[in-house]
Amino acid sequence: MLTHSYKEHYKRNFFLAYPVMLSQLGQVLVGVADSLMVGQLGAKYLAAASLANVIFYVIMVFGLGVSYAITPLVAAADGQKDQYKITTIFSNGLLINNILGVILALGVVLCTPVLYYINQPAEVVTLAIPYLRIITISLVPYMVFQSFRQFAEGLGHTRQAMYITLSANAVNILLNYLLIYGKWGFPAMGLDGAGWATLISRAIMAAVMGLFIYYAARFKVYRKAFSFYHISKAAIQRILKVGVPAGLQFVFEVSAFGIAAIMMGWLGTQTLAAHQIAINLASISYMMATGIASAATIRVGNQLGRKDMLNLRTVGKTSFVMVIIFMGVAALMFLALRNYFPSLYIDDMEVIEIAGKLLVVAAFFQISDGVQVVAMGALRGIEDVKLPTVIAVIAYWVIGLPVGYLLGFSYGMGATGIWYGLLIGLSFAAVLLVYRFHQKTNRMLSGNGFQSD
Repeated sequence: MLTHSYKEHYKRNFFLAYPVMLSQLGQVLVGVADSLMVGQLGAKYLAAASLANVIFYVIMVFGLGVSYAITPLVAAADGQKDQYKITTIFSNGLLINNILGVILALGVVLCTPVLYYINQPAEVVTLAIPYLRIITISLVPYMVFQSFRQFAEGLGHTRQAMYITLSANAVNILLNYLLIYGKWGFPAMGLDGAGWATLISRAIMAAVMGLFIYYAARFKVYRKAFSFYHISKAAIQRILKVGVPAGLQFVFEVSAFGIAAIMMGWLGTQTLAAHQIAINLASISYMMATGIASAATIRVGNQLGRKDMLNLRTVGKTSFVMVIIFMGVAALMFLALRNYFPSLYIDDMEVIEIAGKLLVVAAFFQISDGVQVVAMGALRGIEDVKLPTVIAVIAYWVIGLPVGYLLGFSYGMGATGIWYGLLIGLSFAAVLLVYRFHQKTNRMLSGNGFQSD
């Protein structure tokens, strides 16, 4: 009976997770396609893309985390069969994300001159700034898309975002080809062309996803959310209570890798380009692992709404097993193909050699990275976000970055030393977050209630 129960959970997790995984893969492939095609222009262009993406992704993942609050709240309301609450969450979440997208975009554009003062190669900064300003504008449609996507996923509809994301990714690759290299009569815009391709494809994603949610028969009962009649201070506060700490969790992790990229710039253009390749590849497996994390959030939130604590705990356990298997396979691929993958990006042998060494370290942190993101997703499902945020700060900023700096510079290990620090930080986060989930669900099973302390 227990075996059958676990099999059913694996099945449900998988059918929720795989569309999200493919959708996330589509998102990250935008960056991969940009790096692959920009890399053909030379190391300084790839380094410039890396530097710009350091800033962009730190800001973007905060917005991403805030938008993620919609999913567990909608899932819990769906478990309660409360249509009014679902509509209210959707309406207020849509408003918050629209405003946040504009604020984040303006913030990045105004801060671009900071790149001149972080000791990076001058030629790289000159190329990075206009590219960063273009992709930053894409935050506005991206946050709109996320609002619709997280709402649909909270109700268990994960395939539509997958189809839309993968289609938009195909558009992005075509536009990259046309605008980077100046094909079919289009101007050759170089790195800036990759930025325009990203902006246009994300605008298409937002428009198509919004039209689908508005006109699809299955969502017709929630159409009132578009009128914003359900705006309430209490709903906004609840969304932000979950979303802001969730956003900060992502910021602390991604910004740690961003600071690592800045450290790589201190070691030279080739090292920074190699870091971009390795982090680009590692982001593929990580973003697909967030698909399993999203499934965990949806199913945990749904079980919380039903007050079924035993199945809630089982959802978490099976999600951990799934991500360990998936990331284990990714680790083996990184080890086996560590010299081949970088050669797809660039023909600079120095860059390829450094990137290959970094992929060995990436192989070792795959499981830790996957487990910690799934644990955060499961905890987000029970609206437990405050302590996990503290854990993220300690793991990445108190442990990961200082250790990486010591190993990289004080002990002369260079780029690999910086990444070993990140490995240690990720492992620390994974252990504590899994323990946190175990502790909270034990308390819930024992009937002591739940508090998101």
